[in-house]
Amino acid sequence: MKTYLDCIPCFMRQALSTARLATTDEVKIKNVLNTVGVQVKDIPMHLTPAETGQIVYREVKNVTGVIDPYKSLKKAHIAEAKTLLPELKNMVEQSDDPLLKAVRIAIAGNVIDLGINKTFHLVEDIKKILNQDFAIFDYDSFKQHLGNAENILYLGDNCGESVFDKILIEQLQKPVTFAVRSAPIINDVTLKDAIDSGLDEVARLMESGCVAPGTILSQCTEEFMEVYNNADLIISKGQGNYEGLSEVDRPVFFLLKAKCHVIAKDLGVHEGDIVLKGINIEAE
Repeated sequence: MKTYLDCIPCFMRQALSTARLATTDEVKIKNVLNTVGVQVKDIPMHLTPAETGQIVYREVKNVTGVIDPYKSLKKAHIAEAKTLLPELKNMVEQSDDPLLKAVRIAIAGNVIDLGINKTFHLVEDIKKILNQDFAIFDYDSFKQHLGNAENILYLGDNCGESVFDKILIEQLQKPVTFAVRSAPIINDVTLKDAIDSGLDEVARLMESGCVAPGTILSQCTEEFMEVYNNADLIISKGQGNYEGLSEVDRPVFFLLKAKCHVIAKDLGVHEGDIVLKGINIEAE
């Protein structure tokens, strides 16, 4: 997915909000906006938004000296999500289709996105998504690929959401490798965050090598690419991973909520819609 013109003011807003988390120094915050403005001016529009976002957050770190401005928020979101686990697991166990319920719960967790200028109310949003119709629903193909898979690559997205990913991974009942960012960026899940979420109990954890707010294959390690190329099923969570992988030639299933109109338009859905979309998923 390319960068759209409407992404540019969003990058500036993200730079401002992240800089304010990193420091109260108005001079440094203004310097962040100055440097990001210069960078954005020269960024090719064919880059994915995740690649451009990587540049934005790198400048915040360079100017403020703060590596992980979202550290405390990530910890809080993981803790909040964990309090909901017993009720959510019970919902899955009582469901007529536990796998589908777990898919919905995983997508519901995708509302936790600090890179998007939206507020969220976790409990209320989960309840809504659990009863919301899918705008794209490739569930039959998903189940077919899952049934034929011997190993799964699961691409993580945000902290807090990562706790809900654990519920879905348990329902997959196949060996899973859960891939995380290799350094803090926004509230995306890192190796430590994945462990704090309990994902090491249900999956093999690995860093992708990528430090963008999405999976950019050209930045990933050889180890990750070997897993990627040999995975029987790839599950991609969230908008950032969609931005980086929407045009790859491998079968991928995207699980997300369209939280901005740019992503919604690219998907052919409305803002706020939930999606289970497969690409390159011809019948096996």
